[in-house]
Amino acid sequence: MKTLQSQLSLPKLALFWLLIFTALRVIFLLYYNQLLQAEAVPFVEVLRVFPAAFWLDISTISYLLILPFLLICAATLLQSRFPLKVIRYYSLIMIVLYILLALGETGLYAEWKTKLSYKALAYLRHPDEIFNSAESSSFFLMIGLWIFISAAAILLYLKWFDIKKTFSIPKPKQLIWSFPIWSFLLFFGIRGGLKEIPITSSAAYFSQANILNITAVNPAYNMLVSTLDSRSFNKENLFKSMPESEARVLVEALHHTTCDSTISILKIKKPNIVIVLLESWSADLIASLGGEPGITPNFAALEEDGLLFTNFYASANRSQQAIGSLFAGMPGLPLTTITNHPEKYKALPSFVKTLNQQNYHTSFYFGGQLIYGNILSYLIYNEFVKIVEGSDIKEDFPRGKLGVHDSFMLPWYAGELNKFPEPFFSTIFTLSSHSPYDFPMEHSIQWPKLEKDFVNSAHYTDMSLGLFFEAVRQQSWYENTVFLIMADHSHNTYRNHPVASFEYRKIPLLIVGPALKDSLRGKQFDAISGNTDIPATLLAQLGLSQQDFFWSKNLFNRCYKPFAYFETNEGLGFKTDDGYFVWEKKADRYLQKALPPAKEDSIIKQGKAYLQVWFEEFLSY
Repeated sequence: MKTLQSQLSLPKLALFWLLIFTALRVIFLLYYNQLLQAEAVPFVEVLRVFPAAFWLDISTISYLLILPFLLICAATLLQSRFPLKVIRYYSLIMIVLYILLALGETGLYAEWKTKLSYKALAYLRHPDEIFNSAESSSFFLMIGLWIFISAAAILLYLKWFDIKKTFSIPKPKQLIWSFPIWSFLLFFGIRGGLKEIPITSSAAYFSQANILNITAVNPAYNMLVSTLDSRSFNKENLFKSMPESEARVLVEALHHTTCDSTISILKIKKPNIVIVLLESWSADLIASLGGEPGITPNFAALEEDGLLFTNFYASANRSQQAIGSLFAGMPGLPLTTITNHPEKYKALPSFVKTLNQQNYHTSFYFGGQLIYGNILSYLIYNEFVKIVEGSDIKEDFPRGKLGVHDSFMLPWYAGELNKFPEPFFSTIFTLSSHSPYDFPMEHSIQWPKLEKDFVNSAHYTDMSLGLFFEAVRQQSWYENTVFLIMADHSHNTYRNHPVASFEYRKIPLLIVGPALKDSLRGKQFDAISGNTDIPATLLAQLGLSQQDFFWSKNLFNRCYKPFAYFETNEGLGFKTDDGYFVWEKKADRYLQKALPPAKEDSIIKQGKAYLQVWFEEFLSY
């Protein structure tokens, strides 16, 4: 009987972990029940999460049981119970950490719509920023659940599953047969069976509703694989899919223009340039871009006097990645972000440094703190003449958790620009349309069933945008100025697009201001483009060389080839005039694909080559 109990120790631990995984999966599904209803996901489809998750859970459990198995072997060889005590403490630590990981993913899914990955670990360097950007109620709910579920799981473990209580140390000779059997079973479990190809996260994907796929993928397995991949990407290009020479030829062809025929859109040779960088604004907030009317009326009024880009995309889904696109023309990166690699900054071109050389006064303003995503170090590298963040602002403005609210920050910033000699280049980065949405205005838009807080926050920032333009129109430098109003990246909206889709990644760009030619006012620019194209486009308008900005396109060159790219954690999206696709490298599967059969292979090859060459260049910096 004692021998049988000993042999059942590892299966009991496996059962314990299955119970924990299942319980936390149920909590995730209950927490996002409203989202499931909005997507009209059938209940039967939701139930399929659990069998879909099984083999990936088994693989995760097999990893978790490696150390207990080795310690049981040690206890048997040494005839000592001390290794069993180590198993107890190891298990308790893993319980607490796993529950933290799973609940962290639950709390952040609403904002990120992806699983937690190695890239997310960079944010843990500044936990205060995570706290500030989360809604207090959600944050404290997750902390409370973490404490409660951890305590319950620990009590369950100690009462029913603790090996130290039930394990009877067998004689060493029993290892002769038990060691190879359990070694095989753990190996079998880690691989997900004896198939030629080991199990991957894609084994848990089964549904068109991506939230169910994300629920099915074990958080610990995903984090482990993501971390291992990320630690290896400095040694090899994980996105290599063809010979490097072939990939480079394809990418150079994408960027090659047969002429240099730039259309001037400006009245003034060296205008003041102001970028209003709107936190998280999606195209769904703009009626002219297909959104519901009434969310952003001030933006709509500005459209009548500006040039609206209708096919404009963010190359990544984080603010720090957008900063790299805006000031270096660099596409977003899977797995990591350029701002988290200060050792590579010296290899990057700098739009700001170029303007400094042209006697532009350069500045960057933000009402919060720029340590998030390592943005501050990147801005300093770019040599902005003046960088202002929330802690530098001495005025007694009302502030939220993230910093100064937009309706106070934007009009104040308009006055700040009076201090600078012309011509100047300045960026103001808004913050009120980022969670926790504690903006000082009552909700006036009630119809969204999803993302009501976000929609109302954008409505508030739009009101602030109106206040900003009321203020700047009174300034003496206004007549010499062009404004670019654009989003840093997109956000989930009432339409709940998949995050790995072009519908989700579409963002607004509006060029407006007295320096814009009258013939372009109230017009639209419909060609495919993206935020990586801003540096080359502006440099061309100023009559300056774009040679250093290979990854950025001059949008007003009549001969440029329209295309857009965005990164996912594991792949890319790529769009041309002929069609588009979204591809994940690890699972080698397409999340979106709408391509004409005659051109499908060539367009897919172009997109894969683009990511391969870009990632290889990043590694070489």
